Amino acid sequence: QVRPVESGGGSVQPGGSLRLSCSASTYSRDRDCVGWFRQAPGKEREGVALLYSGDMLWYSNSVRGRFTLSRDNEKNTLYLQMSDLKTEDTATYYCAKTVLLSRDSCSLESGDVNYWGQGTQVTVSS
Repeated sequence: QVRPVESGGGSVQPGGSLRLSCSASTYSRDRDCVGWFRQAPGKEREGVALLYSGDMLWYSNSVRGRFTLSRDNEKNTLYLQMSDLKTEDTATYYCAKTVLLSRDSCSLESGDVNYWGQGTQVTVSS
C-alpha cells in the first residue's frame, strides 16, 4: 500500500475553499524550490505555487490572491490553502521540488520537476 503524499482534495462548489497537504520528501533549501503543480485532463502540468530561498514565494497568475502556500518546517509538510475556487481550478494537484535557477527563480521545466506522490484531485463544479 502506497502512503499518501498529497491529501486534502475533494469536490467543492465555485467560491469554496480547500486546504491541501503534502508530506514532503528530502530537499535542499539552498538549491530546490518546493510547492505545488496541477494538471487537468488533456492539459499540460503547470506550476501553481512555489517556495524558495527561505520565504520567497511564487504563484501563477491564475491563482495569485486566492491560493496561499505555506510550510511547517517541523513536520516537513507543505500546504496549499485554496480560496475562492473556480471551475478552472479543477485538476489533480501534486507537490514537488524543482530546480532553483541562478537568477533566483524556480524552474518550471518538466525535466527539472520531481514529483513526490500521485496527487490529490480537486474538483470545482456547481
